[in-house]
Amino acid sequence: MAWTDLLPMLEPYKEIIELVFVIIIVFLIFSIILRVLKKHLLKKVKRKKQVSNVIAFFGIIKILFVIFLVIIVIIAYYGNWGDIGFIAGLLTIALGMALQKPIGSIFAWLIIVIRRPFSIGDRIVISNIRGDVVDISMTHIYLEEVGGTIDGEEKSNRSVILPTSIIFEQEVINYNEKDDYILDEVTIAITYESNLEKAEAIMNQAVGKIMAPLWKTFQKRIPLESHTRLKCKDSGIDVTVRYYTIVTQRNAISTDIIREILKQISKSKDVEIAYPHTQVLLPDNKKKNNMKWRNDLWKHI
Repeated sequence: MAWTDLLPMLEPYKEIIELVFVIIIVFLIFSIILRVLKKHLLKKVKRKKQVSNVIAFFGIIKILFVIFLVIIVIIAYYGNWGDIGFIAGLLTIALGMALQKPIGSIFAWLIIVIRRPFSIGDRIVISNIRGDVVDISMTHIYLEEVGGTIDGEEKSNRSVILPTSIIFEQEVINYNEKDDYILDEVTIAITYESNLEKAEAIMNQAVGKIMAPLWKTFQKRIPLESHTRLKCKDSGIDVTVRYYTIVTQRNAISTDIIREILKQISKSKDVEIAYPHTQVLLPDNKKKNNMKWRNDLWKHI
């Protein structure tokens, strides 16, 4: 039987054959696009769990696409093309309402993987929660909380799990997106009678002493300079020294710097710590009367 003899036999199935042919072409094109995107995303991720997330994500997309194609074939065979758009619209609305959060989380995960607003190991603030990112899945961000139970930036030993879709709703502050250091400061109040230049020198020297090992370890990746700023207060002068510090060691480093500053001030004779207090100055005659009254009172006792 020649090929030309088959054509009249296939004529009644022409529309179905054309539909199947189009679906196969579409599926092949879609598979190629998915493979390219998958390869691109796998280059972006580093950890084994992230790789499995990428593979699982594209597996889900492929399955959903196949189901969609099967629905189209069934509708085309048993119904008419006009029903496809209507049913597809209803399915889209239903799925959108039922899977709004999960779908939003998956798209947020894609943005995190591609754009990298933060990565695993970064310290971030999101939804007023500060923490170190330990994992990013398709649906959730996992943080090791920093602070929380204390007034500081040390780990609280609590875990925080946030939906990835939260990046669409809340601002994200990344401590170390560009570098592993940030600007920090230590403030000490000194009296107006203190030697101001010496106080500034003490504070800068304290920063240099504590930061020197870190400057050496990080091989000049941290800016070496520190600088002071002054502010007059009622009880004295606030001397602030500002310097660049390691993000994850911020509290420990500032504590060592404060300890060193107080140690050097205690050795100095012309620099004194200021604190709020009230001092009453009496004229000389009032001082004498006051002393006489105290002496008379002591004799009676």
